[in-house]
Amino acid sequence: MDVRPSAAQHLLASTAREYLRRHHPIETIQRPVGAPAARGAAFDDKLWRGMAELGWAGLLVPGEHGGSDGSLLDVVLLVEELGYAGVPGPFVTSAVAATTLLLAGASDAQRARLLPGLASGTRIATLAVVEESGRFAPEALTLEVTAGQLRGRKRFVKDAELATDLLVALRGGVAIVPADAGGITRVALDTLGDERLFDLTFDGVPVGDGDRIDGRAALAAAMSAGALARTAELVGAAQRVLEMAVEHARTRVQGGRPIGGHQAIQHACADMVRDVDASRELLHLAAWKTSEGLEAGPDVATAKAYAGEACLAVARRAHQIFGAISYCDEHPLHVFHERMLAASADFGDAALHLETVARAIGLEP
Repeated sequence: MDVRPSAAQHLLASTAREYLRRHHPIETIQRPVGAPAARGAAFDDKLWRGMAELGWAGLLVPGEHGGSDGSLLDVVLLVEELGYAGVPGPFVTSAVAATTLLLAGASDAQRARLLPGLASGTRIATLAVVEESGRFAPEALTLEVTAGQLRGRKRFVKDAELATDLLVALRGGVAIVPADAGGITRVALDTLGDERLFDLTFDGVPVGDGDRIDGRAALAAAMSAGALARTAELVGAAQRVLEMAVEHARTRVQGGRPIGGHQAIQHACADMVRDVDASRELLHLAAWKTSEGLEAGPDVATAKAYAGEACLAVARRAHQIFGAISYCDEHPLHVFHERMLAASADFGDAALHLETVARAIGLEP
């Protein structure tokens, strides 16, 4: 079993890093001194179109629908670079989770209608899953389509103002709803970082038979892919934070020598390396198993649960190494930390995924 990325996958990752270094430098996410706190990062349409032209938006889409016939491991390596560069936006929800859901459960007609636009980046789809319980678990879903109409509420829907299509999770399936359909109310939420989240209320939104995807299998596949992609984002961001902290430890002089000369700082950096490398190995194993069609549920859960805790530990140690400067608005570390907090909770937090691991080894949580 060889889970190492291929030469083509290494090329994809290196090309992405160089492209994002030129088109989305770290200064992009730094807040100027004295600037007001932002409510959600501004959508960079030019960057999104550039990513789509490179084929990133259609990485998972079959060639017959204008995509690249890529694998989930390809996507994971790319999203690591997006996390490393701190790129916000709908890539995970649209190009990964929504696309996976359509590939897993949509009819031929639904695929032909939606996938070409998703591959080209002209369409953006987002998932509406969480309800009042705030849980991603399937048993927490209560919404249903009654008499051809959808009524109810979904919470914490990412990038709902950008989406052309909403994939709304139901008790027994998924409804495909045009984002501009009548009867939809959006309320923007205040968030800790720059995630753009919305509460959506559906009041008599029409849903035809051709807009339904039956069964929970497709939603489960989308949730698994989304969890892996958010894990990749965590790993990429943690790698960037690690490099920033090590560079600071080498160059910050105090008491006549770099602070990296102190054993306590060295131990902290070593712990950070361990956490990042272990998270990445678990992530790549889960993505490889999924790409090969092997049973990967427990592996995905293990990767998401472990990285959700370990990568946040990396951010906390980095704050200790940097000191007070890292809490200033103009410093990028707190932005990465906020995004990592959001990624650790999205598509299930550590507690939810540890329940999956417990069941897989015969324990009842």
